[in-house]
Amino acid sequence: MDTLPDHGFVFWPVGNGDSSTIVVDADTVAQMDIHNLECADEDDDPHVPIVDRLVELLPRNADGKPYLAAFGLSHADEDHCLGFEELLDRVHIGDLWFSPYILRDEPDLSPDADAFCKEARRRVQKNIDEGEVGSGDRIRVIGYHDLLNEEQYAGLPEDCLIAPGSAFSAIDGVEHGDKFRAFVHGPVGSEDEIERNDTSLAMQVTVAVDGVAARLLLLGDLAYPGVRRVFDEGEGENLEWDVLLAPHHCSKSVFYFAAGDEEEPTLKQDIVDDMTEAAADGATVVASCEPIPATNQPGDDPPHADARKRYEEMVDEVIVTGEHPNTETPEPVVFEFGDLGFARREPEGERRQSAQKVAAAITAGRGGDDPPRQPVGFGRWR
Repeated sequence: MDTLPDHGFVFWPVGNGDSSTIVVDADTVAQMDIHNLECADEDDDPHVPIVDRLVELLPRNADGKPYLAAFGLSHADEDHCLGFEELLDRVHIGDLWFSPYILRDEPDLSPDADAFCKEARRRVQKNIDEGEVGSGDRIRVIGYHDLLNEEQYAGLPEDCLIAPGSAFSAIDGVEHGDKFRAFVHGPVGSEDEIERNDTSLAMQVTVAVDGVAARLLLLGDLAYPGVRRVFDEGEGENLEWDVLLAPHHCSKSVFYFAAGDEEEPTLKQDIVDDMTEAAADGATVVASCEPIPATNQPGDDPPHADARKRYEEMVDEVIVTGEHPNTETPEPVVFEFGDLGFARREPEGERRQSAQKVAAAITAGRGGDDPPRQPVGFGRWR
């Protein structure tokens, strides 16, 4: 891919991790999570070196540095922030989005998660000290936790805080009106011992062009209880989606859960039904993961075949970022606005295959590569 779409969403092949790009317009690009694998720099590796690609494709600021209007971290697991420290060094990040759980003391953080937390705390203190800050220091603390009431954070300006059940449309201090909207579903909670996956940001992100809107539902690594809460507490249009990023890299934990006295996880058809009802006509599920096996053994990590089957019951197309056509370089999954509205961009590999098939069909129709020998009636040859 030589350029980002003018407006839309990009999902990068980065293995079992998330790297999603939101393009509001040519000057406004936001990145949700990053998973920059070292092996992606090797020849013939099926993953994208995402930091390098962003550096190549992002717009430039006045200083000529690659400019990312915002970077959002769903939660502080390494498969969502691998490469952040390098990104912070190479790219100007105007706005930083994170949950209040980032501000709690956590042991055993990866180096990149630790770098993110330090940068988040630096910006928090800057906002408390100065009240009004510029690009490179802005923040959105998304969700709720009791620690926001503690004295050390009491001076955080209100416009830095986005509570569940509310929305925002400004990025890096610029209001985008009807072109962009992020509705926050979570996290909601106060438990310090909560599992990190359960602290994931949950948002519906909308990008619109000429009144045509495309909605992306992001649920981080939430499992059934967290997704159930989103659909219980959310309502109507704020739950609707044209594209769903499958939570936790196509994990079955979204649909299978041991509730109450159950000893083993069982299918929770209620969440399958609710997610299906919220899907728009022609909606697509994207799974950011390695190729999904046909079956799984108990205890296997995501991606899970059972989860894929449930998604295939919801929509006509489930796209796996790791299952791309064989091309010289791995291709991202791109959704953009075009003459026919909002749709997936045909991958370069598929375009080449289509062109080859058309050429072969034309050749076969002409009788092979040899030129025609003699006329047979008007306009026909054999």
